[in-house]
Amino acid sequence: MAHIIVVGNEKGGSGKSTTSMHVATALARLGHRVGALDLDLRQKSFGRYVENRRAYLARQGLDLPVPDYRDLPDLAPAQIPAGENPYDARLSAAVAALEPTSDFIIIDCPGSHTRLSQVAHSLADTLITPLNDSFVDFDLLARVDPETGKVKGPSIYSEMVWNARQLRAQAGLKPIDWIVLRNRLGAQAMHNKKKVGAALEDLSRRIGFRVAPGFAERVIFRELFPRGLTVLDLRDTGVDVLNLSNVAARQEVRDLMKALKLPGVEVSF
Repeated sequence: MAHIIVVGNEKGGSGKSTTSMHVATALARLGHRVGALDLDLRQKSFGRYVENRRAYLARQGLDLPVPDYRDLPDLAPAQIPAGENPYDARLSAAVAALEPTSDFIIIDCPGSHTRLSQVAHSLADTLITPLNDSFVDFDLLARVDPETGKVKGPSIYSEMVWNARQLRAQAGLKPIDWIVLRNRLGAQAMHNKKKVGAALEDLSRRIGFRVAPGFAERVIFRELFPRGLTVLDLRDTGVDVLNLSNVAARQEVRDLMKALKLPGVEVSF
């Protein structure tokens, strides 16, 4: 069976689609077969990212690895089992179609609470939660005492992950490996940055996730989207000399892939 990687966070603007595309492309460049789904049925940022990649490579005559992106299939009423939620059936059909030809399936969830996102989390072998490095986004994971900064308890998103873990346990599936990425880390060791880091470490021990460094705030990540490229593709598209920011961004992707500890993946770029 394919290893399912879900990228989820109920807040928008945390870097989910950028993370999804870089993980998917990194795996494809390492020789793995990668399927891709986008559960944000309105914006489809991840899906558009892959479409931009296909179009750019076709225009430039380049042959670079591309994830096998699919839209969720439309199912006729007769194809939906009696009593089953139509969205559940569409997601199940999409995963079933990708599994025979995929080593990994990347599922990008919307920045809101939806039925599709709930079901996807219960399918996750690996869950990646990109998080902007601030207490505004941290509030999604846990409630914090405003005076002491101590974690008071899990919040709405953590509770959803807990429910997904319970469903997997009941089905006899292995536990979710949950990784929280600290995105948009500042270059300086500011007081707030240290406080967020301490709170994350405290919470990670209490509810069971790993903390990993994500992507810094870099212009390059925004510039690559229209062409569907990642920082791993720059040398293959005519950029002979990478500037310091691009080199650092590439290292961030390498560090992320190592931190994920995916089965059968040897990071060699």
